[in-house]
Amino acid sequence: MEIFNDFSIKEIVTCFMVLFAVIDIIGSIPIIVSLQQRFGKIEAERATITAGLIMLVFLFVGNKILKFIGVDVNSFAIAGAFVIFIIALEMILGIEINKTSEARSASIVPIAFPLVAGAGTLTTTLSLKAEFHDINIIFGIILNTIFVYLVLKSANWLEKRIGDATLAILQKVFGIILLAISIKLFTANFAQLVQAYINF
Repeated sequence: MEIFNDFSIKEIVTCFMVLFAVIDIIGSIPIIVSLQQRFGKIEAERATITAGLIMLVFLFVGNKILKFIGVDVNSFAIAGAFVIFIIALEMILGIEINKTSEARSASIVPIAFPLVAGAGTLTTTLSLKAEFHDINIIFGIILNTIFVYLVLKSANWLEKRIGDATLAILQKVFGIILLAISIKLFTANFAQLVQAYINF
């Protein structure tokens, strides 16, 4: 198939890492365990499939929505870079700028949305379109949904094995990676915007 001509392991790894850092499912383990204690059971399959579908649909439909409202992908990617930048600051500094509302169920809300496929994840997914090929972003999304599923299924076990100190370190490491990626997204898309206006 023609779509597989753009297949790239390097792009898949990058897309996976970006989405993994934004979703931050490891850092969400305490929240997941708390939800499990509150509701008795987390529907891991339902939550994972829903989150994956939301990301995939937004990857393809999101661009059409942008065209409808007259916003180009580069401008959206720059906006996404700012969102990623803020998420990275939250992770590095341990602050909470955007607070998640209280849970009402333990599958679709708040796990699939907004915990996994939240505003930051959807913005990032569409922002990646400006830098990477669709097939590689799709694989990045699929790999992340598999990882999310594994975490949801073994949340209690992970909490016992991973201490608070390790979680804090992982959060800061991925925060720094995310910060660097947000700057790259901003500079690359800003340069394209400037070039487009100059040529215009």
